[in-house]
Amino acid sequence: MPTAAVPPDAAAPAARALGDAHRIVLIRGLRGFVDGFVSVLLAGYLSRLGFTPVRIGAIVTGTLLGSAALTMALGLGGHRMERRPVLVGASLVMLATGIGFAGLTAFWPLLVVAVLGTLNPSAGDVSVFLPTEQAALAQTTPAGERTRLFARYNVAGNFAGALGALVSGLPAALAHARGSDVAAAERCGFLLYALVGVVSAAVYLGLGRSVEPPRRADGAPLARSRSIVVHLAALFSLDSFGGGFVVQSLLVLWLYRRFQLSVEVAGAIFFAAGVAGALSQLVSPELARRIGLVRTMVYTHVPANVFLILAGLVPSAPLAVTFLLLRAAVSQMDVPARQAYVMAVVPPEERAAAASVTNVPRSLAAAVPPLITGAMLSRSAFGWPLVCGGILKLVYDLLLLAQFRSVQPAAED
Repeated sequence: MPTAAVPPDAAAPAARALGDAHRIVLIRGLRGFVDGFVSVLLAGYLSRLGFTPVRIGAIVTGTLLGSAALTMALGLGGHRMERRPVLVGASLVMLATGIGFAGLTAFWPLLVVAVLGTLNPSAGDVSVFLPTEQAALAQTTPAGERTRLFARYNVAGNFAGALGALVSGLPAALAHARGSDVAAAERCGFLLYALVGVVSAAVYLGLGRSVEPPRRADGAPLARSRSIVVHLAALFSLDSFGGGFVVQSLLVLWLYRRFQLSVEVAGAIFFAAGVAGALSQLVSPELARRIGLVRTMVYTHVPANVFLILAGLVPSAPLAVTFLLLRAAVSQMDVPARQAYVMAVVPPEERAAAASVTNVPRSLAAAVPPLITGAMLSRSAFGWPLVCGGILKLVYDLLLLAQFRSVQPAAED
């Protein structure tokens, strides 16, 4: 059967939108690389500066709280602002964050930079970029292709993050080989983080109008979808609260205190975990097409959380690493399905606000557990943070399935 020709006046905007989507995915990959790099580097670097586990946990909490506050402010006002300036501004904050962590060594100044900056201590993206990028991506593609696009977006970030984790031990290895100061070598990682902020700003300046939200007359950021968005945000917060016990920076600290695994070894482990998580997301769109978005989120998440609990309970490093890798192989399959679901159940003009309201409480909820994890690890090297996090995330899975399995996305015009 012959295919209908695309009208010339429609082909150019569609091509431009596709190009904008590719630019966003590219920057997600670059940011993922430096996020993976510094998230593994961070705990060891702060330890070398003389910080206790509690102070390290406080800085991790600061990064999450600061990102949450800025993301909420931008998301709720996003329907009034163009997305390109927001993304460029966030990139400049990223530049300042990298310079701050590279140049400061005292606890209180670093805590201020952590709160005001964009540093990401997690394996996933919890930064101010996330809701704006998600809303922009949803704007550039038809509904039927949205889950696949979000999968590519997350695969780029996760795979690049895995590469960043893999090379995170390189500064320390080079410093040991030369007999120089390890902490000074590791500061180069934060300068690389700052450099990616510059590159991000340059690329975002080239985005077209396809990423911008439709104009609307009223000023309410969530006029039509408030109820479902708030409900989803509450459930996602429970999941993120559990995840806050096991952010990647603190998992590195736990592996060292429990099994004496170095940053170099932890980097290799999280590289493998990141690759497994990235590749698994390619399966998510096909699975969602067969069983639905909500079931994809839950049926892949439950075994991941069981593996997390087991990793905290087993007595040897090989077993713990095995369960962490098994968890990684399925724990990220829910991410593109979750993002596509949120974008599908709200109208286009409310997507930035919906992305913020569902992601910011996740950051806020994840901000408290690192303090608890730091206190736990100060008293015991046992895997209590992994057990607590896994149980809370299992509760979220069951509640999500019970409350949303029958709520289907509305068809789009």
